[in-house]
Amino acid sequence: MCGIVGYIGKRDVAPLLLEGLQRLEYRGYDSAGLVITGPKAAGLKMVKAKGRVRDLEARVPKRFAGTTGIAHTRWATHGAPSDENAHPHLDPENKVAVVHNGIIDNAAELRAKLGADGVVFASETDTEVLTHLIARSEADTLEEKVRQTLKLIEGTYGIAVMHADFADRIVVARNGSPVVLGIGEKEMFVASDVAALVTHTRQVVTLDDGEMATLKADDFRTYTTEGSRTTATPTTVEWEAESYDMGGHDTYMHKEICEQPDAVDRVLRGRIDDRFSTVHLGGLNLDAREARSIRRVKILGCGTSYHAGLIGAGLIESLARIPADAEPASEFRYRNPVVDPDTLYVAVSQSGETYDVLAAVQELKRKGARVLGVVNVVGSAIAREADGGTYVHAGPEVCVVSTKCFTNTVVAFALLALHLGRIRDLSVSDGKRIIEGLRRLPAQISEILTMEDEIKKLAKEYADAKSMMFIGRVRGYPVALEASLKLKEISYIHAEAYPASELKHGPLALIEPALPTVAIVPDDDLLEKNRAALEEIKARSGRILAVAHQEQEKADHTIVVPKNEDELDAILMGIPLQLLAYHTALELGRDIDKPRNLAKSVTVE
Repeated sequence: MCGIVGYIGKRDVAPLLLEGLQRLEYRGYDSAGLVITGPKAAGLKMVKAKGRVRDLEARVPKRFAGTTGIAHTRWATHGAPSDENAHPHLDPENKVAVVHNGIIDNAAELRAKLGADGVVFASETDTEVLTHLIARSEADTLEEKVRQTLKLIEGTYGIAVMHADFADRIVVARNGSPVVLGIGEKEMFVASDVAALVTHTRQVVTLDDGEMATLKADDFRTYTTEGSRTTATPTTVEWEAESYDMGGHDTYMHKEICEQPDAVDRVLRGRIDDRFSTVHLGGLNLDAREARSIRRVKILGCGTSYHAGLIGAGLIESLARIPADAEPASEFRYRNPVVDPDTLYVAVSQSGETYDVLAAVQELKRKGARVLGVVNVVGSAIAREADGGTYVHAGPEVCVVSTKCFTNTVVAFALLALHLGRIRDLSVSDGKRIIEGLRRLPAQISEILTMEDEIKKLAKEYADAKSMMFIGRVRGYPVALEASLKLKEISYIHAEAYPASELKHGPLALIEPALPTVAIVPDDDLLEKNRAALEEIKARSGRILAVAHQEQEKADHTIVVPKNEDELDAILMGIPLQLLAYHTALELGRDIDKPRNLAKSVTVE
């Protein structure tokens, strides 16, 4: 959550920090602040504001010169959004400034001890504890002051620290929350996401957990929290700065929905092997003998990634005939699960930094499990922790709610399922059939996107609903879950998803004209069963919007989507429901890219 950006060099720092915060605002947007200094500045100068980055920008004085600074945009965990709770946090003498992502678990205990020593706190945050501890350290260097403080901390953090007595440096550290260094020409950057860096440099170093760094204008060095030097080799960011712009669209969400044909083409490119009717996934680090020894697949993710994992589990069972299931990583890591050596675990995360997923991966690794990662961000924590995996190549996704990354993740699971299936018992003809279906996806998604005006009209029809039901069977149920989540996230309409077969076991009591139902009705072997569910709803005067491969007689409205192979239909049936959620939220005047109470990369519990 939250966004950090920092700079040290010769340029005027405040505009750079504000620009970086704008690019990171999807990570948190209830308050923001920055602190700067420089050779000609007398100490630290700070500005903070409740609200968006634009509110902070309005408060920055015209004369606010400096060449070193750190800044933060917040997603509240401790204390309501306010000027006082906004980061950075300074000590009473205005010598130490800290920005922090994460949660300090023992903050209450540390606050009590500091309070007993006479410290008066200016905020309700856990972060302010860090500021006071660093300021009170008697160590001779800023690095040692920070290191001593971190020894007292329990929890997660990505931090950047400035000190008026050490104005030539910024000290940063990471434990469970991302910190990325940007390497420039006689200037250095730091951020919690490369999105804030790519305008200025594409050479980056990603810190590992337990690692710190000192940034000076012409140099940087990395070391552990114990003080041992580490070797850091810069890598080149794959995406250009333009990839993070709206590209003529009104919102990032709309842009990212429309990018899906190209995104799916990317995840397929170079991976299909027509000769053997299979795919190449070289990053799995899993040879044929090891693949054949797998007895079960367990997929772990959160939110949208969990829903993609549900579809992925179905694909693996269908194509590879390996028992598979998906579970929220946030639940898995707390129930003391039995870790089976014959089970392949797959961790799913758009950012590759989702804390609940990362913690589950680390626990699995501790217990000797084999873990694969399915992530979008190259070099992210899960990608580095896992034994192998595959990137989904969706490209930068800025909108808080995920669309193209969800689609690409499901396609990546189709590739994994095909790979495992062809090693095991999937025939050449079935492999060829699935490959042909995969190749049809980009054009079919483009065809669905041409239906946007029709879907926009439907959104107006249903935008007055106070609640909506989403139903589907087997392959359609995860699509219903994801569509329900999308509507909740950006329109704030209450929505629930149920297996269509479960309607008569309770939810049917809710059906009335005021509660519309969105039904996923693929043209497969369950078509008649799904139509029977529509009959049950219509008999109780319920309104129905169907997503189907042909017009549904019992539905009030039908969105007809192109037919692919049965196994791949779920990928296409979710696309129009992304547009439905988008236009419903637009009709209701919601802030689509930054929905209330949410942030993009969930790096706290």
